[in-house]
Amino acid sequence: MVFSSLLFVFYFLPVFLGLYYLILKVGGRAASHFFLTAASYLFYGWANPAFVLLMFVSTVIDYTCGLFISGQFEKGAWKKPVQALEPEGPRRKSQRVALVISILSNMSLLGFFKYFNFGIDSWNALMSTLPGDPAQIDGFLRITLPLGISFYTFQSMSYSIDVYRGDAKAIRGFTDFSCYVAMFPQLVAGPIIRFQEVADQIFDRKHTLEKFSRGSAFFMLGLCKKVLLADPCGKIADECFAAASLGVVDAWTGIIGYSFQIYFDFSAYSDMAIGLGLMMGFVFPKNFDSPYHAKSITEFWRRWHLSLSTWLRDYLYIPLGGNRKGEGRTYVNLAMVMLLGGLWHGASWNFVIWGAIHGLMLGLERAQGKKSWYQNMPGFVGVGITYFVVLIAWVFFRATTLPEAMNYLSSMFGFGDGHPTNDLVGGQIRTTYHMLSLAVAAGITWFGIQTWDFTRVLTWPKTVLITLLFFLGLGMLAATSFSPFIYFIF
Repeated sequence: MVFSSLLFVFYFLPVFLGLYYLILKVGGRAASHFFLTAASYLFYGWANPAFVLLMFVSTVIDYTCGLFISGQFEKGAWKKPVQALEPEGPRRKSQRVALVISILSNMSLLGFFKYFNFGIDSWNALMSTLPGDPAQIDGFLRITLPLGISFYTFQSMSYSIDVYRGDAKAIRGFTDFSCYVAMFPQLVAGPIIRFQEVADQIFDRKHTLEKFSRGSAFFMLGLCKKVLLADPCGKIADECFAAASLGVVDAWTGIIGYSFQIYFDFSAYSDMAIGLGLMMGFVFPKNFDSPYHAKSITEFWRRWHLSLSTWLRDYLYIPLGGNRKGEGRTYVNLAMVMLLGGLWHGASWNFVIWGAIHGLMLGLERAQGKKSWYQNMPGFVGVGITYFVVLIAWVFFRATTLPEAMNYLSSMFGFGDGHPTNDLVGGQIRTTYHMLSLAVAAGITWFGIQTWDFTRVLTWPKTVLITLLFFLGLGMLAATSFSPFIYFIF
């Protein structure tokens, strides 16, 4: 089930909200959390119920590890209130073992389901280069990637780490913890909600009309960004990347379209998730901060997918030593984090190259004091150069294979093979509708107001505008085919 579907908007969401507030009033927090968890499992298992079992196993492991880490299995511990561990205090062997089990189990699940097929393909490619009759692995040994596994494993794992570090208290109630892991607004495509960010809200949050109203505005604007901007820009990108060859102008048009598609698609999902959270009283952190305004790649990663970039910083970069162990080690850590960030998105050499491009730029900027070499140029020049680098990297992110990416880059820089279908592609993408969609997307990207700021104060004119856009988005949704969010595959 996806947010941008008539099933969700007209059936699941209103029924869920009605029952949620009824159960909250009658049964209190515990009952509402049980209902939220059950509804989230229904939402997640709609396409494939088997995925629910996998998430449940991950939840049980991290819940148990959290109890071990916090000492809840010690004699008499359950008679006392749960206390957070001392941040700098010593840790027993059993606590360290519980943390290792949590991390290894989550990474094993993620690694197996996400990279098993990649391993088979890489092995077969290697064997095909050898003479004779190499031992290749049969193609039927394939597994299906569970939706959102990259997100909920990181989220669940942050619980054990936060409890071990003393940044949060462990949860005794299994239903409360299951609610945190399975909460459907951010379950499938983020943002990655770290436990310390919502630990207090799980037990004490306010449900107000102001929160609900702002959450509704977030959700409606997110839906509009998805169907009115991301989808038409995505049509342009799809046509261009499916072509055998392209002219220079069309190749650049396609990748610019993709840059808008992935931004508005992913930020739309984040907006809708934040909005749904507000409807239930939760305040989730901001996930995008106008990333294409960045004047360097360093700044770009302070604005793009904030929940992932801060997760990698706090749970990977800093534990690896960050910038505390010498200049050489700092560059190694940066490169490692970005390469792993690329692999997090998918098991493909394209994602490795995408991460390597960003890692290289971060390293170069780090060598200049976290500043780009064009830092002192006029602001629009810095933004333009940063956007250019991001576009080049997006080619590898969007292309399905490395040869396809290289072929597309060749077309962008005028080295295409002049295929006779070039003019046909141009005719398909240079329609009034598509060009208008690109122009509106560009205008909102660089001159518009972020949803986070626009919904901070809801006036009557804003409310009318949001409502009109929402109905326009619903009309477009009813007239178009199924269009899942891009980050569902990650």
